[in-house]
Amino acid sequence: MLSSIIGLVAVLVLVFLRMPIAIAMAIVGFVGYMEERGFRASISMVGRLVIDTAQNYGLSVVPLFILMGLFVSKGGLSRELYQVSFAFLGHLRGGLAMATICACAGFSAICGSSLATAATMSKVAMPQMRKYGYKDRLSTASIAAGGTLGILIPPSVILVIYGLLTETSIGKLFIAGVVPGLLGVLLYLVAVKWTVMRDPEAGPAGERSSWVSRLAALRDVWAVLLLFFLVIGGLYGVLDIWPIHLTFSPTEAAGMGAAGAFLIALLRGSLSLRVTVQVLIDAAQTTAALFTVLIGAWIFSNFVNLAGLPEALKAMVTSTGLGPMTVMMLILLVYVLLGCVFESLSMLLLTVPIFFPLVISLDLGLAPDQLAVWFGIIVVVVTEISLITPPVGLNVFVLKGVVGDVSTATIFRGVTPFWIVDIVRLALLVLLPSLVLFLPNSM
Repeated sequence: MLSSIIGLVAVLVLVFLRMPIAIAMAIVGFVGYMEERGFRASISMVGRLVIDTAQNYGLSVVPLFILMGLFVSKGGLSRELYQVSFAFLGHLRGGLAMATICACAGFSAICGSSLATAATMSKVAMPQMRKYGYKDRLSTASIAAGGTLGILIPPSVILVIYGLLTETSIGKLFIAGVVPGLLGVLLYLVAVKWTVMRDPEAGPAGERSSWVSRLAALRDVWAVLLLFFLVIGGLYGVLDIWPIHLTFSPTEAAGMGAAGAFLIALLRGSLSLRVTVQVLIDAAQTTAALFTVLIGAWIFSNFVNLAGLPEALKAMVTSTGLGPMTVMMLILLVYVLLGCVFESLSMLLLTVPIFFPLVISLDLGLAPDQLAVWFGIIVVVVTEISLITPPVGLNVFVLKGVVGDVSTATIFRGVTPFWIVDIVRLALLVLLPSLVLFLPNSM
């Protein structure tokens, strides 16, 4: 156990020294494994992991969902989602911020990336909110917070990676994210309402849209609805009806989504040869970066498991006599603290190999497969909180990069009500696991 603790500390030190976490985990994992089993065993383990990762059919879901999100961004669907939300909510005080939250939720359902959602919606929503006199504090906060929904509402790349790390059903993880995602939307709307109640000038009301305009806006989002229904409906057998009989595995659903997003963008005239090539290059670069981090995480995980850290944690918890819920609270506290200094994917890859075996061993009244799904959603919700909390709120810095003329401090002040309601949502999901498991258990 001592060697694994030293290894964990070494990873943290290397990351704080600005070394990429993938390289830090790979180096520490390789050296630690070598200390336990020797150089030949360690180099063999690394070589096997690289080859297995490159040949893993299940991992093909990652580049396909990334490609789907990039084509969706190029297809201009984000603007239409915002317009339909604006048509129904824009006349309310704070309505444009509420419309931004709803549009982010819709975009998340066909994107799967938090950073892409925040960056894309900032270009669409920010000019409108400034036009109506919204304070930067509320407008930027609604975009940053709404963007976090991208890693929870299916399809989600983070949930795919968690499923691959823990061998948990990706289909069940996706459907389990629906209720927590919708709960997040509702609580974010409450945060907007609370903000404008305290400061009415933060979000002035816009003009009311006619029902003709609202119906016209709804007609414009048919492509979004069709694509979401195709991917999710095929994944869960909704399309398995005569005479269609379409059912998809997660990889097939991602392939259909990428192809559908490409066709939609092509039919809208949003793609040229240059744009298409750039999308493919961006998808390849993002995929390569994710695979590098995954390989590093698996190397480190093999070392940690060999050194016996998960088993030692279980023994320590048993010897202290702490209750299962107390242990969960301590784990969540660690996640909240790490979220202040780590970005989301790094935190997930570093902690899941350590905490997952411990959580599965806890007597929380759930079967192991239910615990795996529930813990996955809890981890993602905690990760969402880390995306908007200082000092490393990645969505905040992405938004700062896009907007430019708003200070980081202003955005962080604005998101305070949003991460507070996120804490409320996290507490509800921990205390009421049925909110997470109701849909997976009904499948």
